[in-house]
This record gives sequence, C-alpha cells and structure tokens, in this order.
Amino acid sequence: MPLKKINTVLAATFILFILWFGTGYILSPETTAAGCGLPGIPAGDAGGFLVVKGIRDVVMALVLGILLVTGHRRALGWALLVESLAAFGDMTTVLTHHGSVATALGVHALTATLMVVNGLLLMRETRAAAAAPATLAPQPA
Repeated sequence: MPLKKINTVLAATFILFILWFGTGYILSPETTAAGCGLPGIPAGDAGGFLVVKGIRDVVMALVLGILLVTGHRRALGWALLVESLAAFGDMTTVLTHHGSVATALGVHALTATLMVVNGLLLMRETRAAAAAPATLAPQPA
C-alpha cells in the first residue's frame, strides 16, 4: 500500500476518533469521562469542564479534517504533530492526578505517539515537494 494511502487512512482514523470522543464529552460527559483515566469525575457546575474538553476535541478534529479534505498534507502533518501535545497533556494530567496508569499510557500516550508517527510520515511524504526548488517559466526574448 502506498505511503499516501496509509497516511490518509491513519489521518482519517484520528479525525473520526477525536470527533467521536469530543462529541461524547459534549453529549454525555459523565459517561465518556469514565474512560478518561481520572479517579474522579467532576460533578455539578464543575462538570462543565468536560464539555470544554469535548469542544476542544471537536475543534481539533475539524482542523485536521479541513486540512485532509483540502489536500494540505504538509500542514496536516504539522497539525498532527502539534495536536499530539494535547494527548500528551491528557496523559500527564491523568498521571499527575493519580489516575489510571494503564489508561494514561494505553489510551493517551498511545494516541499521542501514533499522531506523531502519522505526522512524521506525512512530513516524509511531502518532503520532496517542499524541497523542490521553484523554477520559473522561460521568458520570451
């Protein structure tokens, strides 16, 4: 399978995965939060932070989706690299708040690592096009 197709499938999978989780946090925050890895789920007005996380995830998915659909593959690679920091941040939050180590590593760290790999593969795929020197069309004499 060509690298471009692998990258497209991986990126589309991340987009759908992030969109699914984000939507879950918006529509059913308490249910979705149970799989986040934290030992406690915010209640009452504090539960609004779960919706904020959901909105963040949906927006991140939309950014990636727009870059994929419009064919901006190098920018998509950069966006995946940058957005992986959110997953690494989620992992760090779970670990520093005495949450599930298995979830921190098996969900958040794995997601972040795969996003980095996909981002680097996209950068590799587009490296030749980015490095190609611009050539000017011959001018009439």
